Amino acid sequence: MEVIYEDNHIIIVNKRPGEIVQGDKTGDEPLVETVRKYLKEKYNKPGNVFCGVVHRLDRPVWGLVIFAKTSKALTRLNEMFRRGHVKKTYLAITRNRPPKEEDRLVHYITTTERNNKSYASTTPRANSKEAALSYRLIGESERYFLLEINLETGRKHQIRVQLSAIGCPIRGDLKYGDRRSNPDGSISLQAHTIEFEHPVSHENIHVEAPLPDDVLWRAFAE
Repeated sequence: MEVIYEDNHIIIVNKRPGEIVQGDKTGDEPLVETVRKYLKEKYNKPGNVFCGVVHRLDRPVWGLVIFAKTSKALTRLNEMFRRGHVKKTYLAITRNRPPKEEDRLVHYITTTERNNKSYASTTPRANSKEAALSYRLIGESERYFLLEINLETGRKHQIRVQLSAIGCPIRGDLKYGDRRSNPDGSISLQAHTIEFEHPVSHENIHVEAPLPDDVLWRAFAE
């Protein structure tokens, strides 16, 4: 487990694809339990160790995840996420060039639990929720394009389904229209930076994850 930032109230780790943040029906050990074990061992804590889930990343996605080490931090962070006071920047690699070099996308997203999939429409539909993000093209190679994405809302699979809706499915994302999977089961989407006011000290926290250790990601870093 790669710890990117830690203090008395929060810990931010760099999630790898394949890891789940919270437990699900697979029965695989979630990242929250890995973090809890780390805290218990590092600080030699007896009994149960508090570790609160603040937000989630999809299983095949890379990047930064915040956990709360205290109930005070958890309550305040939950409210900050609810109010949109946490700025998250993502990086995505697509096979297709986006229609514009930068744009703001607004869709209405509905989710079907039966197949765990979201659907984007340009007009409101029954049970849909508005989803908004902005992107800009920041790199390209012979076959791929690197986008920087700023989320305004936090809908399920939002980046994946919105980019697919404009003809730019994320590399490796078979669920949302890419034609080939990535060898490691990941999709080429990373929660790259996160910025917020510390829930207790009120200091500005800005954290950046290293790019994934992957040939294509490394090519964009050069």
